Amino acid sequence: MKLYYSDHYTLPLPSNHRFPMDKYGLVRSSLISQKIVTPEELIPATPLSLETIALAHDESYIQALINQTLPEARRREIGFPLSERLVLRSRSSAGGFLEACQTALQLGLAGNLSGGTHHAHRDRGEGFCVFNDFAIASFWLMKYRALKKILILDLDVHQGNGNSSIMGQTPGIDIISFHGKNNYPYRKVASSLDVEFNDFTEDSEYLHRLTNVISGLATDYQIILYQAGVDALKEDTLGKLSLSMEGLRKRDELVFGFAKSHHIPVAVALGGGYSKPIDLTVRAHVQTFMVASDLFYKKPPS
Repeated sequence: MKLYYSDHYTLPLPSNHRFPMDKYGLVRSSLISQKIVTPEELIPATPLSLETIALAHDESYIQALINQTLPEARRREIGFPLSERLVLRSRSSAGGFLEACQTALQLGLAGNLSGGTHHAHRDRGEGFCVFNDFAIASFWLMKYRALKKILILDLDVHQGNGNSSIMGQTPGIDIISFHGKNNYPYRKVASSLDVEFNDFTEDSEYLHRLTNVISGLATDYQIILYQAGVDALKEDTLGKLSLSMEGLRKRDELVFGFAKSHHIPVAVALGGGYSKPIDLTVRAHVQTFMVASDLFYKKPPS
């Protein structure tokens, strides 16, 4: 299982910042220590070219980031201090997901130990998202790999408003979002299918509705882009839902099981996770790749 990472591009944040930047390195080291992947299967991501980013973003927005001239109001919407380091890290994160997509087409499964930046719009960033990796990858795959049918399965607890604002009217791209009804973003953009949950929703309802949706999916998608956010976990400080660790495991089993049974490649991005302690977020992210590895690579008992 090949996984791409960009945590070597660190981004210093204030000690009281809400974003858990440390989780990326912790996930990578945990995957190695638990022998889910070997060090050789972990590949540093290549930063995207500005030309590739422009497949999904306005040139004026890209240049404002590169030149560090983004207006203060737009900087606040992103939620990170604007710096050259932020832009480089964001290019690397998006690059890792595009590489994961290309590898998934070859091998059936690959992942990016970052990304899922589904709040970034064509002309602006929001919610800790600078460049929309799913939109960039989708348009690249259509242009350079001639893909005609892509499924974006967004199971982060926050609705992927940027995904839908950029790609919502694109023929051949279906976007399914499972998210908290009363959570950020408070102005949502309609997806192909939006499945909303009330606060404190638990495993049984969530898994029942996910099972129903997956059982009705078409089976001729050429790739699934899976936003595997773990912020639906009960302990998550920004989540508002009440899924257990076991519920997240079963969620991932449903997704990967569908893909494997129908021979559809899957590219995985981490998405959100804001639990305290951070160990719970790391454990949940690692569990996603453990489930993927077991389903795609573990030999059945003889």
